[in-house]
Amino acid sequence: MFLSTYENKIDKKGRVSVPASFRSYLSNLGYNGVICYPSFNNQSIEACAQDRIEKLSASIDSLSPFEEKRDYFATSILSESMNLQFDSEGRISLSTKLLKHAKIKNSMLFVGQGQTFQIWEPAAFEKFKVNARKKANINRAGLKWEKHFNNNEGK
Repeated sequence: MFLSTYENKIDKKGRVSVPASFRSYLSNLGYNGVICYPSFNNQSIEACAQDRIEKLSASIDSLSPFEEKRDYFATSILSESMNLQFDSEGRISLSTKLLKHAKIKNSMLFVGQGQTFQIWEPAAFEKFKVNARKKANINRAGLKWEKHFNNNEGK
């Protein structure tokens, strides 16, 4: 899984090192890179493994080919996605378009989200995190545990 938060700087050639634990997770899945696309929920970059983007694509393909929302999702996610391969040092080069979307200039935060991760401009993420914590606290009663978790409690 992608866990924790790491800050890395962009080098003079526009490359950034992906955290070692994130690269290791992707490598264990058989990938030497990551898929990135602009988030349409936040001012960040969404990042995932190839199999995750394939699941998103399959979900989009399950919609009627004549529905507008199919085109909206395909355009928002698939047309903007980039397959970025790691170089020998574990770095990727994010496009100017992705960096501009997230307003990233010199450094960025890699934020683990379990099966995915996000890339944020550090100050923007700090603002988001404060708000997210407040909303999570308000909505925590709505979290549902799957049945197998409840059956294993106390063991």
